[in-house]
Amino acid sequence: MDIAAFDYELPPELIAQEPAPVRDRSRLLVVDRRTEAFGERVFADLPALLDPGDVLVLNDSRVIAARLAARRATGRAVEVLLLGPGPGGNWRALVRPSKAVRPGEAVLLPDGRALTVGAHEPDGESRGIVFPPGADPFEIMERFGAPPLPPYIRRAPEPQDRGRYQTVYARERGSAAAPTAGLHFTEELLAACEARGIRVARVTLHVGIGTFLPMRADTVEAHRMHAEHCTVPAAALAEIGAAKARGNRVVAVGTTAVRALESAFLNGAPAEGFSGWTDLFIRPPFDFKAVDALLTNFHLPRSTLLVLVSAFAGRELVLRAYAHAIEQRFRFYSYGDAMLII
Repeated sequence: MDIAAFDYELPPELIAQEPAPVRDRSRLLVVDRRTEAFGERVFADLPALLDPGDVLVLNDSRVIAARLAARRATGRAVEVLLLGPGPGGNWRALVRPSKAVRPGEAVLLPDGRALTVGAHEPDGESRGIVFPPGADPFEIMERFGAPPLPPYIRRAPEPQDRGRYQTVYARERGSAAAPTAGLHFTEELLAACEARGIRVARVTLHVGIGTFLPMRADTVEAHRMHAEHCTVPAAALAEIGAAKARGNRVVAVGTTAVRALESAFLNGAPAEGFSGWTDLFIRPPFDFKAVDALLTNFHLPRSTLLVLVSAFAGRELVLRAYAHAIEQRFRFYSYGDAMLII
């Protein structure tokens, strides 16, 4: 498939630059795959849109303060966006300006400690990073890092972003970008879901370059995802199995939850749980084994995320839903509104 088949035009003013004043008061576009009808609600209506016994699957990965300001020995500023450890255990990062920083060069943190920048990784984008001996990468990020807001948010991170660019249920540190579908939940909304009898299961997929690296090939099939680490615990698989047995739906909160679940099922959904690296690229056609409904934000054109949503709901229906959202002035991308596909 030509990547251009997943293109659309978005007025720049619809790219959300700030989070909604209240998380669960963001707008929600409901897309019915069977009738191809659209409905407009607010996110707080979610419990009424699901059935008792349905299972919400949350990605509990916690966003790290991955954006580090450093400088070269010449004094020139360098930005290091940490992506987390790779499959080999070494940390990877995006370095800007990348061409100016030579392999093996040390860039200095504000306290004078040095990060050593390696050569480009096979993805052509990321670089290996060596931390100072004995240093804790997470301690460095807590001291000097900023939230890794995406580049289409054209402002510097603000104090509110440390909380708002994070789900209320985040636990496991490791993501270089937020699993944004979950940003709309509040503790009160989760409690309302549980009071209605909606079950909650948790998985972990640490968002890295595999999720947000753009597709640069001419065709969808030529794109290769880069591995991200995910864990689907035994308890989550048991909840999903029980839901399937009683005829309820598994509702993935975000594309990262989809990839974690479908990766586990492609590996046999072992009763003891699944943990490992996944480079699963979900594209049409795809036989979904785990997910029955999807909560997701609106994604960039020509992105792997839009391709995944199209595999789930059909490209034509998804693009019509996006056109409807644009016409109705929904807010797009990380801090934007949401869509429930049933």
